[in-house]
Amino acid sequence: MSNGLIISISGPSGVGKGTIIAKLREMIPDFGQSISVTSRDPRGQEKDGVEYYFRSKEEFEKLIAEGEIIEYDVYVGNYYGTPLSPLLTMSGKGQDVLLDLTVAGSLALKEKFEETVTIFLLPPSLKELRSRLIGRGTESEELVDKRMAQAKKEIENAPEFDYVVTNDTVEQAAGEIAAIVAAEHARFVRRSKEVDSLLSE
Repeated sequence: MSNGLIISISGPSGVGKGTIIAKLREMIPDFGQSISVTSRDPRGQEKDGVEYYFRSKEEFEKLIAEGEIIEYDVYVGNYYGTPLSPLLTMSGKGQDVLLDLTVAGSLALKEKFEETVTIFLLPPSLKELRSRLIGRGTESEELVDKRMAQAKKEIENAPEFDYVVTNDTVEQAAGEIAAIVAAEHARFVRRSKEVDSLLSE
């Protein structure tokens, strides 16, 4: 049995990663879910091992030192990272794993695991991205401006990704990503054992 795919989806804030990943999970329920580790405290009804693995800063730093964190970022003074062991376990069982990572996170993951499939999600236009960010109603105009400046910087990294998908509609973008997953499974490197088996009959 071959390993499952590790599919990492990135894109600027407000591009709709979460919504598209939720749609993909509806379409392909067998996807494994990588749960991030964070050093921040749980909020509301959040449970350890469900929304996040919650660890202290000291525990998180120990995981980094032990090579148990594939990639991580610091946001508002807290660590957020992708744990190695659950990812290897799921992929090792032949299960495809879907990740929602920062641009830097996806590129770091690709460096460690060549078999990672990286997908960059684009907005239809920067005007539409600004409209989506404003539509959230959770951020000041100043913060929206900062997110837009950051978005442009992140979009400059799109050439480093394997695939680029524009999120015109959730259904269309999720459908394109599902097609990418199917195509990746059909690559010769992942089907070579089947070919060898036929030739040895």
